[in-house]
Formats: sequence, C-alpha cells, structure tokens
Amino acid sequence: MTRLGAAAYLDHIRTESARFADVLATCPPDARVPSCPDWTAADLLAHLGGVQEFWTGVIAGRPAAPTEDDAESPVPLASYADELARFRENHATFVATLESADPAEPAWSWSGDDDQNVAFTFRRQAHESLIHRLDAELVAGQVTPLPAELATDGIHEALDVIYGGLPAWGRFTPSEHYVEYRTTDTATSVWTQVGTFAGTSPEGKVYDGEPDQHVVADPGTAPALLVTGTASDLDAWLWHRGDDAGVTISGDDGVRALVTGLLGQAID
Repeated sequence: MTRLGAAAYLDHIRTESARFADVLATCPPDARVPSCPDWTAADLLAHLGGVQEFWTGVIAGRPAAPTEDDAESPVPLASYADELARFRENHATFVATLESADPAEPAWSWSGDDDQNVAFTFRRQAHESLIHRLDAELVAGQVTPLPAELATDGIHEALDVIYGGLPAWGRFTPSEHYVEYRTTDTATSVWTQVGTFAGTSPEGKVYDGEPDQHVVADPGTAPALLVTGTASDLDAWLWHRGDDAGVTISGDDGVRALVTGLLGQAID
C-alpha cells in the first residue's frame, strides 16, 4: 500500500502550501504558468486558495454535500499581496478544520462510495498542494524534487482516482495486458490493467469500447508495459508537470500507444 497516515498527509498539506505561497510571493502576478498555459501566477494562487476554502466548507459542514453557492469562486481582492495574505489566512483555517476532524467520519466527496469520508480530503488535498507547489516552482524556475513518500502515493492516486474512476453507470472489460509503474527509489510498483469502457452517461452520451485502464493488485505476471523512474519523476510526468526525460518505458508498442493516449488528457 502507498497510503500515508492522516498526520503525514496533514504535514504535507502544511509544508507544500507554505512553499507554494512563498514561491508565488516572488513571482509577478501576470507570469504564465508553464504547466497550465491559460493561467497566470495570480490565477494559480486563486485556484488553490479557492480549492482549500471549498474543502474547508465540506469538512466543516460534514456529512452534508456542498451546494452550488459553496462552489463559487472567492471575490477577487484589490492586490496580489492581499490575495497572498488571504491564501495564508484561509490555509490556516483549512488546516485547523482538518485537525479537528476524524478521518473516519463521513464526509462528501466527488469520488466513489469508498471515499465518502474525511480521509479522502486529507489525501486528495495533500496531492493537490504538492502538484500546485510544483506549478508555482515552474513559474519561478525554481523546481525542487517532490517528497519521495508522497510522490509514490501520488502515482497510485493519479492512476486510481484522477485517471481511473469508474462511474456507476459504466462497465470496464479488462484485457490480458498489465502495465507496471515502478519507482526506482522507493521500490514500489503500481499496477494497472488495460481494457475497454462502455456505458451510457446520465446525459445520454454513449461509450462503447473506449480504451481504459484501472489500478489492480500485482497480478504475479510480467507486464506488457513497464514504466520506471523515481517517484518524483513519475508523479510529475503523470500530472504533465514534467517531461519523460527521467522516465523509461518499455514493452508492447500497442499497449504503449493505448496508455499514452489515456494519459494524454490535460489535468489542472
């Protein structure tokens, strides 16, 4: 298992958010974010600030689901310095709200039935803070490695939650092909099985045989595709925050093309 304890996630939320704010404080507000080209540094700051404010409300109001009003973006402030100050203040409230919550308590999330608890927010927001810290460093040209322990879990979370969700109205048909994502520094592997997705969405969109992959337990067989790198390099690569210079991919060309397509979607 790659998961960390709630206390470790909370420490990472604190550390990564502090680094995020400190780095953005050195950037012009109109500087572009290389990993999210439509965003400026000010947009990035507002994004993570809004995300943490939203989840503060979710945890404080648990187990009730948020309303549309809860998802509204904060009103912009007069200056970038004011926005930085608001981020730090709201972040402190977010951390205090998590500190007062039991991870096992029921709480709303946008994920599956197993994630309707406070623990989901601890984990998801640790990774949200981590990736946006990296975004801030890319703006400033001051990139530092991701913590190996958190990045290892980030590989699993990216493949299982961000890329790998299976809606209740869909079905996954697995193939015989497996992909192993192996970290070279933390001796951990995350396995996926490729296959196809089908189903009709609540909006009436029909999916029939779309390529897909889902996290599975170690199948005890050789992978059709092997993806290796440090935990930091693999996590950043999966999030499109780093190139493949530190990533080695070997195996079946057809499976590689399928996986490349699946991982090609933009994620902010």
